[in-house]
Amino acid sequence: MQQADHSEEHAATSSSAAPAGTALHAIDRASITGVVLAGGRGTRMGGLDKGLQLYGDMPLAQHALRRLQPQVGPTLINANRNLAQYQSFAVPVVADTVPDFAGPLAGFITAMENCQTPYLMTVPCDTPRFPTDLVPRLALAMAQHHADIAMASALETQADGTPAWFRQPVFCLLKVALLPSLRAFVLDGGRKIGAWTAQQHTVQVQFDEPGAFANVNTLAQLQTLQT
Repeated sequence: MQQADHSEEHAATSSSAAPAGTALHAIDRASITGVVLAGGRGTRMGGLDKGLQLYGDMPLAQHALRRLQPQVGPTLINANRNLAQYQSFAVPVVADTVPDFAGPLAGFITAMENCQTPYLMTVPCDTPRFPTDLVPRLALAMAQHHADIAMASALETQADGTPAWFRQPVFCLLKVALLPSLRAFVLDGGRKIGAWTAQQHTVQVQFDEPGAFANVNTLAQLQTLQT
């Protein structure tokens, strides 16, 4: 589970209409490259390649890719092993250019380096039910707030049973022009997505669909998600 966000700063609902009097410059789908992040070690799966584990009859990463493709222009997969299997999904596969499995931000950097569009949408390989209108809702909020990054936020239940909004930092729509800032952050030892996005003009977009951002870290969680 991600960190609960009790701040209302830069929060946005997922409404489909621009505020009255706002000059809205829409972000065209074709100007957004989508990347499925599948470059992790799979530590909590005993070292298995998480993106290649089956969800239904399809690998998790391929499921995420198919869910993402109708929402963006070009697509990529970020992976660091079993590259031939990922290449069978018929999209470019790019490996981390930052060494030592530096986490999701290494995948962000690699995708931005290989991106030919001004915007990048990142999704993890382990969340097969993310909203089918995720990208347009993030793009609308980014345009409305003139933001550099739009990040998803999900309504989830805390340990005490109360609901709270939790940031979903791997679900980001961001400007590729932020690459120099991100490179500097990672080279300085930064690894937390939220710590870097806090340095940028970031808007959080609230999604209240139950279970849409349920992710898989273990084989037991994968089994539960499929039942």
